[in-house]
Amino acid sequence: MKISELFNKNRCVFSFEVFPPKKDTPAEGIYSTLDSLKKLSPDFISVTYGAGGTNGDNVTGDIASYINNNLGIVSAAHLTCVSNTKEDIDIILGDLKNKGVENILALRGDINPERPPKHDFTYASDLISYIRQRGDFHISAACYPESHLDSPDIVTDIRHLKEKQDAGAEHMISQLFFDNELFYSFLEKARIAGITVPIEAGIMPVTNKKSIERMVSLCGASLPAKFTRIMAKYENNPEALRDAGIAYAIDQIVDLAASGVDGIHLYTMNNPYIAEKISEAVSGIL
Repeated sequence: MKISELFNKNRCVFSFEVFPPKKDTPAEGIYSTLDSLKKLSPDFISVTYGAGGTNGDNVTGDIASYINNNLGIVSAAHLTCVSNTKEDIDIILGDLKNKGVENILALRGDINPERPPKHDFTYASDLISYIRQRGDFHISAACYPESHLDSPDIVTDIRHLKEKQDAGAEHMISQLFFDNELFYSFLEKARIAGITVPIEAGIMPVTNKKSIERMVSLCGASLPAKFTRIMAKYENNPEALRDAGIAYAIDQIVDLAASGVDGIHLYTMNNPYIAEKISEAVSGIL
């Protein structure tokens, strides 16, 4: 099933993100996690590209195939272009097609100092256009409520976002954010700019102070006072921080759903417990 079909049911789509295991981590763990996530009945599950822009033998495709073919849940494979040539992309696309994966989240990807970037693609819109010409894939794209770190301002960033839609993106997933008002402001600007495809709000529960600070440094998300108070109060109590982070994410989702957003994309961090607690809390409102 194509992700675009999920947005024709006049309700808020609820999806998850998982990431592949590191090279030195047994692969069984991710499949156990997925088996647990299946019970929560997400509309689809996306699988990130390998850390640092590497993907081995397309482990992302293997996991996406398992989700789709073994669990019966729609899957989406992340695909980055900064470290791939056109020939690399052709091989990956062929592999995804053979595995029955119909949905791709097309990204530029982070620059890895240890791997010089290739030069076949400059922007995610270039990759989107390339994929569009090479198969019947549904293509999703990323968007940034507070603009991409490399963008000079939000207006420029939204203009680039419109280019992704024009290139063939049919759906967008936002970077994490902790202030819903920033997302609403971004959404209004995007719609004014002519971006009409469904836009899902990306939500990441806070469970670890150091990890969330690292993520914020990578994506530039701002931290509201309410959020920083939670981290300051519970940073030395891991269980309390986890529970407070879950509660904060639930509050965000309730507000977003009440405001009629197209969907919620939950960054599960491969933690079924967190996904379960949030899913149970919001199941009646989505």
